[in-house]
Amino acid sequence: MHTLLVARTVRGLEPLVAEEVGRTVRRRHREVWFERQSPDPGVLELRTADDVLLPAAVAGGVGRAKTALDRLRALAAGVDAAAMVELKTAFGGSPLVKGVDVSASFLGRRAYNRYDMEDAVGGALAARLGVPYHSRRHGPPPPGTLSWRVSVEGDEAAIGLRIADRPLHRRPYKTRTVPGTLHPPVAAAMARLAGLEGARTVLDPCCGAGTTLIEARACAPMARCLGVDLSPSAVAAAVGNAGGGGIGWAVADAGRLPLPSGSVDRVLVNPPWERQVASGGSFGGFWRELRRVLAERGRVVALLPGPADPPGFEVRDTIAVSLMGRHAVIAVLSLAASRGRGR
Repeated sequence: MHTLLVARTVRGLEPLVAEEVGRTVRRRHREVWFERQSPDPGVLELRTADDVLLPAAVAGGVGRAKTALDRLRALAAGVDAAAMVELKTAFGGSPLVKGVDVSASFLGRRAYNRYDMEDAVGGALAARLGVPYHSRRHGPPPPGTLSWRVSVEGDEAAIGLRIADRPLHRRPYKTRTVPGTLHPPVAAAMARLAGLEGARTVLDPCCGAGTTLIEARACAPMARCLGVDLSPSAVAAAVGNAGGGGIGWAVADAGRLPLPSGSVDRVLVNPPWERQVASGGSFGGFWRELRRVLAERGRVVALLPGPADPPGFEVRDTIAVSLMGRHAVIAVLSLAASRGRGR
């Protein structure tokens, strides 16, 4: 039997998420709906998705006036919540139900806010299950609650139940962080765009807390992964997050990489944006140094604050993404045929 699921995504990554999940049914804003054979705990191993939900109810007629809250309340009251918990368990989620919490989102201006939506849906779902409802108006819910999500696009509302105990983007390995650290699903998307199949050496010259290479390692466990950063504390965070996962780390200057020319097949990088993290060392020579170490048919996948055409590179593809309200571009680059490597 096939079961319908919903993958929540970073805005802009919907096509990559659809490619990973397969059997795509439809798309909504930051959502990819897809089918999987039931049961399939493997959905909790998706890398490019922020979260995965079981859709419980979908309905139109949810307008912009406050009367829409009555429509949401009625929609939630009709959900067979107990059956949804059973299905959640079949897909690898915990059967524990200590309470209910709800997170909400909508597009456009409305006469109600997200907390109004959450309370309308959450109160009805909690009543169905006979457990307490924990409103997010008062802060994060306690551990062990059953997490639901309601989203409204146009006049259509969708209510879904999270399968995992926490969102998929909260990777268990990421116990340490640094300013400017990369969102794991974005790092996983960059690894997919890099085409790591057959790559021998993968480099992150601004590795930070190591997220990019840890995600790359999950995609290509046979590749030799190397991460460097000018900050010793960043490298220490990366070592802690990787937990001895077969990745080489070093304190080094991205503008003077301790690597032979043409020795790197793939580069995955989130260079400093001069906002949370300032560039240091000889960073002015960063792109020139990447040209030097990149193999002739190598590829660079970089997360940049906007469209860019780095000297000596050809732009093969770009994907615009939205991260915490900021617009960025994932650029796929290769060496320009008409330019030398330089140093």
